[in-house]
Amino acid sequence: MHRLFVTGAAGFIGSNLVDRLLADGLIVVGWDDFSTGQQPFLEGALRQPRFTLLRGDNLDLTALTTAMQGCDFVFHLAANADIKDGWQHPKKDLEQNTIATFNVLEAMRANGIKRIAFSSTGSVYGEALVTPDRPTPETDAFPVQTSLYGASKTAGEGLLAAYAEGNQIEEAYIFRFVSILGERYTHGHVFDFYKQLIEHPDRLRVLGDGTQRKSYLYVQDCIEAMLHVTRAHAARAARHHTEIYNLGTPEYVEVSQSIGFICAALGLKPRLEYTGGNRGWIGDSPFIFLDTRKIQATGWRARLTIEQGIVKTLRWLEANRWVFEARK
Repeated sequence: MHRLFVTGAAGFIGSNLVDRLLADGLIVVGWDDFSTGQQPFLEGALRQPRFTLLRGDNLDLTALTTAMQGCDFVFHLAANADIKDGWQHPKKDLEQNTIATFNVLEAMRANGIKRIAFSSTGSVYGEALVTPDRPTPETDAFPVQTSLYGASKTAGEGLLAAYAEGNQIEEAYIFRFVSILGERYTHGHVFDFYKQLIEHPDRLRVLGDGTQRKSYLYVQDCIEAMLHVTRAHAARAARHHTEIYNLGTPEYVEVSQSIGFICAALGLKPRLEYTGGNRGWIGDSPFIFLDTRKIQATGWRARLTIEQGIVKTLRWLEANRWVFEARK
């Protein structure tokens, strides 16, 4: 990797990835439309001469193609990740996740860039239809999609595989994440619960009944996993030049357990007000637990447990309350 292009560079995962790549001595071009990305996340990167930040929209193919000139690897992290409110703006998933991914691939093709890493999601599995309590492997057949977000990411995966099969790209890496935790986190249950507890520490509204079981992964562990396999050129010799990896921890927690970690760390005992049912919203899966044996077989291991990741996230939010105003 010599000159890397990162979409969503000002976002949670993107900005952490940018910092890591710069620390490794690489040249990085960051691309973001700042619809959800935050300029302060790139303060350190902007002081580095090897970093260039470009403001632009993935839906602007001409500008995107120009921005990618001279790069040789793309980390495509930009996306709309709003599963819960997807039906309030259904076009957003299509545009920001599927069409944007098509544009990234076309911009790569125009520039002769042959390698890409794509942030997909465990949501592509929908709900497990057979032996639902086992961790889901990459080889599982896809069930009916349960969210617009999952459907749009599934379409993005298909585009990558088709471009690789058509010899337009030589290495395609698809990473199916569980929910990611850590510094610069601005979206998800820890964010939502802590925001509530700032406003009313005596009570906490919980979507669903608290029995939903979820897996999480610390952001630095996520980045290490992506770099571990892309730097080994794992997809080069793979069938269809495409490798798919689940990324997560080998454990899961119930939402009520996660609330317990948060409240213990804050020293609070709020009254829990459950909305009921084993789903928090339309498209919510009551059980997300990915089989990560494939990525672990490469030598990668998650360093932090889910509880440690939650507490690290919470401590960062405590020290950076400005993000609650920034994300309004």
